[in-house]
Amino acid sequence: MELQQMRYVIAIAEEKNFTRAAERCFVVQSSLSHQLKALERELGVALFARSSRRVELTAAGEAFLVQARASLDAAERAASEAAAANGQIRGSLTVGVIPTVTTIDVPAALGRFHRAHPAVRIRLRGGGSDEFIAAIGAGSMDVAVLGLPDSTRPTGVDTRVLARERLVAVVSAAHPLAGRRRVRLEDLGDEVFVDFPEGTPGRIPSDLAFHAAGVRRDVAFEFMSTDLMLDLVRQGLVVALLSPAVIPGDSDDLRTISLTAGPTRIEYLAWSSFNPTPAAQAFLDSLPTPPHE
Repeated sequence: MELQQMRYVIAIAEEKNFTRAAERCFVVQSSLSHQLKALERELGVALFARSSRRVELTAAGEAFLVQARASLDAAERAASEAAAANGQIRGSLTVGVIPTVTTIDVPAALGRFHRAHPAVRIRLRGGGSDEFIAAIGAGSMDVAVLGLPDSTRPTGVDTRVLARERLVAVVSAAHPLAGRRRVRLEDLGDEVFVDFPEGTPGRIPSDLAFHAAGVRRDVAFEFMSTDLMLDLVRQGLVVALLSPAVIPGDSDDLRTISLTAGPTRIEYLAWSSFNPTPAAQAFLDSLPTPPHE
């Protein structure tokens, strides 16, 4: 059984299409199909149920896929460790970034890392803090930027505090409160809000603050994109509670207002607490240390 055959199985499983899997693996479809059939003969089981329209993993295929991914990860880790021992960083680096990251210029950081370590394959993923923590724990992500309520400490990962910040209310320039410098949460009780989906770490600080103030709020719009949130605010449809750092400084149609007893959040850098890869360690070492550390 060859590692390349495992790569083919993974590609077919993820693409659910032989043609796309072959393109992804840079081989002709006939070669990929031949290798899969040879592997199935060797194993004595069918890994995929396929027809002219559908490709799905069998139960045996599901079991094989888990171990194939683990074997490939182990092989890549072995190669990167050997290269690191000789002074070269290789392998892959998967980084997760929340929509509201404010403390790290991620594209610039990845650019510097790529120039210093061009043999490392870099992957960037968007999403939420909870899924990033789970992915780091599962070994499918190396490093992530998290945003969590100040009452929640990430577990199962190593972390570095990047910033503590208090959220602000964002309103349109035409909003009746636009001229205020500070408001209480009670002053926003009649407003319609846009926020992150309920239960996500980006949303929890605001929900906790309003609950503590005894104020119920109407969250009619839920998105992960801060750009879309701000567009809705510009139209006068909603109020948002966001980090001041994500508000464009040249926006004449937006106003930010400080909040008395408003929500706060902590931005973390997170990585595996168990044996980070050489690429992950090199990336962590390349990032500046926050001034408060």
